[in-house]
Amino acid sequence: MTPRENFILALEGKQPVGRVPHFELVFYLTMEAFGKIHPSHRVFHQWDQMTERERQCHINDAADTYLLTATTYEHSAIFYHGGVGGGTDGMMAVFDRINQKAGGRNYFTMIHGDATYGLPNGDKMMEFVEQLAEKPQEMKDHAARWVDGRLTDAEKLKPYGLLDGFALCSDYCFNTGPFLSPAMFDEFVTPYLARLTRGYREMGFYTIKHTDGNIMPILDSLVETRPHALHSLDPQGGVDMAEIKRRVGKQVCLIGNVNCGLLDTGTDEQAVESARYALKHGMPGGGYIFSTSNCVYTGMDLRRYDLILDVWRREGNY
Repeated sequence: MTPRENFILALEGKQPVGRVPHFELVFYLTMEAFGKIHPSHRVFHQWDQMTERERQCHINDAADTYLLTATTYEHSAIFYHGGVGGGTDGMMAVFDRINQKAGGRNYFTMIHGDATYGLPNGDKMMEFVEQLAEKPQEMKDHAARWVDGRLTDAEKLKPYGLLDGFALCSDYCFNTGPFLSPAMFDEFVTPYLARLTRGYREMGFYTIKHTDGNIMPILDSLVETRPHALHSLDPQGGVDMAEIKRRVGKQVCLIGNVNCGLLDTGTDEQAVESARYALKHGMPGGGYIFSTSNCVYTGMDLRRYDLILDVWRREGNY
């Protein structure tokens, strides 16, 4: 089984062969790990001025960085966050180069694909709330158009045959609970998220719904929209792997729950225990993918990430 095949088995709620699949939403520590700038931190405002040889060098370097991350840390999926110019053609050129270097479609490939209202920035919160209260139909119409646009874009990606799915990364929750009440969430988000995931499914794409924080008050609504997986199952938001596995583990793949906060501020023992707990309660019966509760972000201690991977290698095997 390739990493991609095992990842898809888990997304479909099945038990993969051998080790639990693993990936990170983003691995930003490429400079520390490999001496390479993360592709999303590069600026390509001169792409149109580059010679074709220069463009190919950038495509090759981005592909190398994504692939080096996947092979070094045994990720089963590669999430493209940018790295070259050229729009869709440039992005697909990176995926094609990754496949050439890997000897086939060995890694699950995904890009951003959300089109639902998430937590507004602090300076936009009042404006957002006022619009929901005073112009609800206008906000719903905008949400519908946003979904239409994303699905139209996805249709254009199908002919390339290089993309497996989308990560839906609108955040809905604080650690204390969702920004919108459950009733408002079901009015302004749930129908549009459901239509988005349904549209992607009909095209043959997989969907991973990401949101940090305490999702428990809206858990049933999230699951009803039928994403293939939920990420990040944030323990800092009170999301307990044992409870969420019991409640929805047969309906949706679960990804994450290893406490990012402890990787920064906890002890080695606490980081190890968080990884162990996520594996112990996420693994049974399949439908689980190992990851941190957000991503491997800038400033994280790389040694701590290596530490939880050691736990995964020892204890994450069926």
